Amino acid sequence: MKVYRTDEIRNVVLLGHGGSGKTSLVEAMLYVSGATNRMGKVTESNTVSDFDKEEQKRGFSISTSLVPIEWEKAKINILDTPGYFDFVGEVEEAVSAADAAVIVVSGKAGVQVGTEKAWELCDKYNLPRMIYVTEMDVDDASFRQVVEDLTARYGKKIAPHFQPIRENEKLVGYINVIKNAGRRYTEIGQREECEIPDYCKPNLEILRDSLMEAVAETSEEFMERYFNGEEFSVEEIRAAMRTEVMDGDIVPVAMGSNVQAQGVANLLSDIVRFFPSPDKRNCAGINRRTNEIFEGNYEFSKAKTAYVFKTMVDPFIGKYSFIKVCSGVLKGDDVLYNADTDVEEKPGKLYTMCGNKPAEVSELFAGDIGAIAKLGNTRTGDTLSTKANPVSYAKTDYSVPYTYMKYTVKTKGDEDKVSQALAKMTAEDVTLKSVNDSENRQTLLYGMGDQHLEIAASKLAARYKVEITLETPKVAFRETIRKNSDVDMKYKKQTGGHGQYGHVKMKFEPSHDLDTPYVFEECVVGGAVPKNYFPAVEKGLQESVLKGPLAGYPVVGVKATLYDGSYHPVDSSEMAFKTATVQAFKKGFLEASPVLLEPIASLKVTVPDDYTGDVMGDLNKRRGRVLGMNPIAGGKQVIEADIPMTGLFGYCTVLRSMTGGRGTYAYEFARYEQAPSDVQEREIAARAEE
Repeated sequence: MKVYRTDEIRNVVLLGHGGSGKTSLVEAMLYVSGATNRMGKVTESNTVSDFDKEEQKRGFSISTSLVPIEWEKAKINILDTPGYFDFVGEVEEAVSAADAAVIVVSGKAGVQVGTEKAWELCDKYNLPRMIYVTEMDVDDASFRQVVEDLTARYGKKIAPHFQPIRENEKLVGYINVIKNAGRRYTEIGQREECEIPDYCKPNLEILRDSLMEAVAETSEEFMERYFNGEEFSVEEIRAAMRTEVMDGDIVPVAMGSNVQAQGVANLLSDIVRFFPSPDKRNCAGINRRTNEIFEGNYEFSKAKTAYVFKTMVDPFIGKYSFIKVCSGVLKGDDVLYNADTDVEEKPGKLYTMCGNKPAEVSELFAGDIGAIAKLGNTRTGDTLSTKANPVSYAKTDYSVPYTYMKYTVKTKGDEDKVSQALAKMTAEDVTLKSVNDSENRQTLLYGMGDQHLEIAASKLAARYKVEITLETPKVAFRETIRKNSDVDMKYKKQTGGHGQYGHVKMKFEPSHDLDTPYVFEECVVGGAVPKNYFPAVEKGLQESVLKGPLAGYPVVGVKATLYDGSYHPVDSSEMAFKTATVQAFKKGFLEASPVLLEPIASLKVTVPDDYTGDVMGDLNKRRGRVLGMNPIAGGKQVIEADIPMTGLFGYCTVLRSMTGGRGTYAYEFARYEQAPSDVQEREIAARAEE
């Protein structure tokens, strides 16, 4: 592939609900542009962008793939993203590198929750956008319904500039609203001029009027001409639309069929015409040496900088760091400096990726997207620059994974292999995390949802030949006491030679500090227990609080006072007093009304107004306490609640099911509270069986 200048580049992310046709659209684009001579199909597992075995097995995208397409003397870097919410980290990576978005909507399924989330992402990153309605070759597809639904949600900025011509429920052509001219499809991807059918004219008039009105609003001169009844030329309309699209004031709506490659050439031309090249976007970082703002702004004349927005780790082709060049021109023989890790890297070669196939290029201009192989000390989110001009760009804001499961290795001895494989997978997927929970002696896998974790386990088996089992994790309960106790404990053992003798009298009471395991005080009078044995008594307490007598959970909030005892001048030892203390603690703890404490999370659930009743009802079932609701923009409410950590298992799936995928949640540990008696009994019984 030849080298393209900044003004010839378009970086476009495909967004939309799962199954709306993003991957098949990429196949149609490759075919229409001449990059391939046959369109792959998702059902046949032979598409360019779904190259991973797991994607082919399941029939949907799991990770973002890069596919460059050459069209009308421009290079369009297409970022094909997953549509399902468990893989939102991949979408956020792609959006951070894109300069514009095409939101793909199924003409059959219509506007779905994935469409709404795609729009919200575009708003967050201030991306110009277009809507592309797919599946127009399907009998019950309705372009008009999609346009009406979009207009109802997003207002007059929705501007369809194509209208389908359908005969006998089949798509046979289209009307170009800008040119006011009809086209009929002939062969796959081919078309010819035709008359506009009479039955299309009433709707065409509505579409053209709304488009002309939007164009008129771009300047006072246009507004005056519009009111005087003058016609705008095609070039005037396109120029005005380009300005409006880049400002986000107009969202063009196109349509077509991916399977028949119809409407795809129009979409590619619109991307080149209406979407901005990278130099029309802003991009600023920090110069680490001077602490001044470095405005890269995708200018090729400035110092070299690039942001690593994604990492691909493939067992067969190795590690590739996907970069967006933020300024300057990158060459293969450059020495690049990573200010985040303070390491110099030598790329050696630069590539453009088409799915998982690398193609070498001599250089990458500012604004272009490419890849560098085998950067050992560079991770997703790092910035590459030069040592003379060390720059760091802000890292992408990723969604936080809240769903977690305990995992165990199926084959004993595979622990190291699993941890190495997970290290590679978490380098590739920033929303997947492996955490060692030493307190409960378990390893946890965090992800964006149950499906995310299940696919991670499946990838481990397929890619790295190691298997794990996902199980419900243990919750970090605590043990404490509610009353006081007084214990007299003597440890006496006589064997050959020296015996063992330790005698302690201790009081136990609540310290009311649940952040501290224990408080130790001594008020021994007259040397009944010599001072040199006090540390041994405290050591006994330290050991005892690690596993409480009730259910083996760590102990908190206990105050222990040593007030009397006795010793033997020959047989007493530190070990004897430590053992006596351990026994005293166990007895005293069980006599002081012991209870289990459960962890309570502070939960925030964000849902549209319509779902608040269902969500609050479900939280009550999970022993949650709703504290209040705060309205936010977009007709949504943030429900705040306290909920036991045990009530959060499986919550992600239930919330999505209840809200049609529109609800999101976040939580953090708040405090410990006494567990209800039924929970306590169940937990003690479960621990006894282990």
